[in-house]
Amino acid sequence: MRVSIFGLGYVGAVSSACFADMGHSVIGVDISQAKLDMIMSAKSPVVEPGVEERIATAVAEKRLTVTTDVRAAVLESDVSLVSVGTPSAANGTPDLGALKKVVTDIGSAIKDKDSSHAVVIRSTIPPGTIRDLIVPTLEESSGRKLDDRLVVANNPEFLREGSAVKDFYAPPFTVSGSPTASGHAVLKELYAGIDAPIHEVECEAAEAIKYLSNTYHAVKISFANEMGALLKMHGMDSRNAMRLFCEDRQLNISSAYLRPGFAFGGSCLPKEIRSVAALARSGNIQLSLIESLITSNNQHIDRAFEMISKHGRQQIALLGLAFKSGTDDLRESPFVALAERLIGRGYDLKIFDESLELARLVGSNREFIEREIPHLDRMLQQSPETALQGANIVVVGHANKNTLQLLTSGSKKLNIVDLQGYKELEDADFDNYEGICW
Repeated sequence: MRVSIFGLGYVGAVSSACFADMGHSVIGVDISQAKLDMIMSAKSPVVEPGVEERIATAVAEKRLTVTTDVRAAVLESDVSLVSVGTPSAANGTPDLGALKKVVTDIGSAIKDKDSSHAVVIRSTIPPGTIRDLIVPTLEESSGRKLDDRLVVANNPEFLREGSAVKDFYAPPFTVSGSPTASGHAVLKELYAGIDAPIHEVECEAAEAIKYLSNTYHAVKISFANEMGALLKMHGMDSRNAMRLFCEDRQLNISSAYLRPGFAFGGSCLPKEIRSVAALARSGNIQLSLIESLITSNNQHIDRAFEMISKHGRQQIALLGLAFKSGTDDLRESPFVALAERLIGRGYDLKIFDESLELARLVGSNREFIEREIPHLDRMLQQSPETALQGANIVVVGHANKNTLQLLTSGSKKLNIVDLQGYKELEDADFDNYEGICW
């Protein structure tokens, strides 16, 4: 393909070298003449293993050229990759000024072309930027409409400094975000030869994945460092414990728990988090990440309450009370905390949990209920039918197939608050359905 790459910083320089190495004809575009001179002198404007030799070969074989002329680059290419910076503004939001200017200039150049042109954004951008900024800017500056010889896509990059070339040729996957099929087709052709799956998703998901990835990477580093400091305080080499921790590929290093839903609870997680925080405080070590977990969890319960309360003081059916489906463990259940909040605010609440029988509760479970919800017996229903009778709001924590069938086959005028993510509820055409994170 004939490719123009706008912005020859870290991402642009690596991409120029690697796309040219793949056989594409590449035109690098930047306002810095110094960067352009370095590339044409077979030098890399960034220090990165494997880049300079690829630039040298591509320049010698005339597969890589550079220019400051936006119009010429667009007219001589079929697809433009935009990798200009989106630095943080004073308030932390990304500054999209440079991105908008480049996109406007590209659109003005497209106006002078007869053939179709694709614009692919590789800069890190907030969800909604393609829809709200990129497409309108291109349509206005080019005089074309999307898919009228104008193609737009988002292709976030995941290049780590120090291993960028390796990451380019062996990514875990390639993300193709586009409002049209033509955008996905361009990226599929561009990355032909890279042995990795291409995930075709909506633009918002493509835009969000970079934020998800980098934020999670920061969480992992902070977690390892905080726990390392705690273990060192107790005379341990934390690296040995962390190596053992990473051997668990079922829960620790896996997709387990990485599913948006309701808050955590039960007899283990809250207790262990408090214990770890207390151990740290006893040694005058502050673990900001660990200590924030309970606060974060409580804030998620607050979000659920706000979702419910916006419907007004109507009768509520709460389906699920134990912290996990299939158990009767009520200790530190987030559903119990939510029920307490609703009761305290005077809501008329009925509760059904298929695994819960008050008469069978013993020990700490019974003590917990007698302390936290002493009148649970008056609210707990023996069947989902009685729990739903008269309810205008249904809060679904966990439900079996029969309960879901009962809900989806009944009135569609119910206000459904889904804390679990049941596809059956989402597809049931309720007048008002809302998920806790969707």
